[in-house]
Amino acid sequence: MSATVSPGAARARAVADAVLYEGYLLYPYRANSSKNRSRWQFGVLGPEGAAQAGLGEESSLSAQCLLAAGDAASITLTVRFLQLQHRLAVDADGHSVDELVVGARSWIAWDEAVERELTFGPLPATDTAQPVHVPGGFDVEEIADAEGRTAGRLVRTRLPVEGRLAMSVQRDEGYLRLTVEVRNAGPAATDKDDAIARSLIGAHVIAEVDGARFLSLLEPPSDATDAIARCHQHRCFPVLAGPPDDDSLLLISPIILYDHPEIAEQSEGPLFDSTEIDEILTLRVMTMTDQEKAQARATDVRAAQIIDRCDGMTPEAMQLLHGVLRNPHLGRPDPGPLDFSESGSTPPRLVPEIPEGVDWWDPLADNAVAPESDAVSVQGVRVSRGSLVRLHPSRRADAQDLFFDGKLARVTSVHEDVDGQAHVGVVIADDPAADLHEWYGRYLYFAPEEIEPLSSPENGKEGPPWKRSD
Repeated sequence: MSATVSPGAARARAVADAVLYEGYLLYPYRANSSKNRSRWQFGVLGPEGAAQAGLGEESSLSAQCLLAAGDAASITLTVRFLQLQHRLAVDADGHSVDELVVGARSWIAWDEAVERELTFGPLPATDTAQPVHVPGGFDVEEIADAEGRTAGRLVRTRLPVEGRLAMSVQRDEGYLRLTVEVRNAGPAATDKDDAIARSLIGAHVIAEVDGARFLSLLEPPSDATDAIARCHQHRCFPVLAGPPDDDSLLLISPIILYDHPEIAEQSEGPLFDSTEIDEILTLRVMTMTDQEKAQARATDVRAAQIIDRCDGMTPEAMQLLHGVLRNPHLGRPDPGPLDFSESGSTPPRLVPEIPEGVDWWDPLADNAVAPESDAVSVQGVRVSRGSLVRLHPSRRADAQDLFFDGKLARVTSVHEDVDGQAHVGVVIADDPAADLHEWYGRYLYFAPEEIEPLSSPENGKEGPPWKRSD
């Protein structure tokens, strides 16, 4: 790979770093917190048999994805994970202690983590297997007092980590189906401490292709739908990792992400807490006592960085965490005039639009938006409050939505979110409580492509004859 990292690769690695440390430390970032005494992370690959013996987690993750590739396509795979490093605190007499205090600083016995990254490639698009090996280690850090005398030591030990990266390629309907597996290949664990010490923690893979492009598993092209459905994942979730116009990067993540994920520019640094909300966590750190902050700093150098960053946060930086207004129309093509003809193919669009020259957050814009009377064009039919539709929940549906597949519903409102996407509020027509739901505004929401219009009370126009309700 080039020594110069492209903006797309840098963006992917920023997200990968967040994945790597997801759950590494939890608020209040102290070793004596119950949440951190029983630590956990995603993407832990334990020694073979550790999960069955109740000593650790499963030994492998595997992902399948599709490539549109030429004959000269190459693939670079980067395996990233954390290696556990046990930190023992020893006093000046050589005795291990729970906490070493020297002047105003202290260190607690703790299991740290060391970042590991192994890159393989560029590799041709053929079957291959590569060893993943990280040696063990032993380090001693001398801690001196104000007079320069040795007041204690930090002794760090690491066990070796052994793994295996395998890649295989098969043809599937004109595409290449790429299978990537990362497996812990170390010996069986003797106990829980041994298992986690020889695990690949937060394991994930960044894949980059040259002379090819990855297909989205979330929004595949129509001719690849069946092939995508044949792709299987085990303990991971592969997503396009570059910017929206870059399909050369894939992140095989142990947590569920969407395509083209990115770190919010307002976030000044990681907080590691799962599903973190920067503002809330920052405010909570600010409420910690000096003693609690000292305990967090003594736990881990990364915890100390969090405390220092929160303590030094300016009001302006805090305000940015509170919320950002964005114009949802920036960079979006003008969909053109509305077309309610039978053959109209204009994308769904709200009626009326916010007046030209008025920002969407301007109070004047509120006067142009009325969910009870606004409309959206679906299959050439104007859908608004009172319209009858048939529901067809699609890829965005959850298990509850699927219960409503094929149900007749009455439209109650039409909304647009800050990203410019339309949402249609409905109540189920044969629900005995439909009127009650409508009275207090408990609606079900579906996208325009998930509804089939049957009639429109505003203009009396019905859908195509073959789609009308009996």
